[in-house]
Amino acid sequence: MEPILEAKKLNLWYGPNHALHDVSIAIPEHEITAFIGPSGCGKSTFLRTLNRMNDLIPSVKITGEVDFHGQDLYGSSVDPTWLRKQIGMVFQKANPFPMSIYDNVAYGPRTHGIRNRVKLDEIVENSLRSAAIWDEVKDRLKKSALGLSGGQQQRLCIARALAVEPEVLLMDESTSALDPISTSKIEDLAAELKSQYTVVMVTHNMQQAARISDNTAFFLLGELVEFGKTEQLFSTPADKRTEDYITGRFG
Repeated sequence: MEPILEAKKLNLWYGPNHALHDVSIAIPEHEITAFIGPSGCGKSTFLRTLNRMNDLIPSVKITGEVDFHGQDLYGSSVDPTWLRKQIGMVFQKANPFPMSIYDNVAYGPRTHGIRNRVKLDEIVENSLRSAAIWDEVKDRLKKSALGLSGGQQQRLCIARALAVEPEVLLMDESTSALDPISTSKIEDLAAELKSQYTVVMVTHNMQQAARISDNTAFFLLGELVEFGKTEQLFSTPADKRTEDYITGRFG
């Protein structure tokens, strides 16, 4: 099967700091792929190359390529705004806009030119349902999103990302600031979403990767050490460094 995203010999520098070294990986469609590794190993940096979020940092230099459906994301003809509609992102800290719950979800579709109220109502409801939060907020859509709990805010941010109908959802440690119950809801949600979307997540929590991902990539010091089916990587890792990390010998 053709991968939806594929990095080929990707290198990235922040100024003089060489942060990613020759990363090559093919990410399958409609599966959950997790990136694990110690802090500062490059996993979030790599995740951000997948929708060009690193473009926003002035000193970044990138070589190699990242293909989305076979087209190089960094090609001159690719519009980053279009790209971020296709490849949505949810960050570590929930970042709802200081506006109503409804307007948070309608923000993206309005930006892309949807003004029809009936259509917006439908998108908002469908997105909130997809993010498993509709029943909790349907009676307070006009109230500020900042009044929601941390776990609800994070699911609202997922709904906001889904509202523009992306193909891929990137999740950068999006449960690390949440309590176990909220974390569990978002894990269940990710498992449901993969039937419609491709989910790529960075996690510090190896148990989380083992529980919900189909594929796992282990990063160390800016290098992709190993990538494979999650079950296999955790039970019989091919590289000694992977084994040392998952058995807790370092990291």
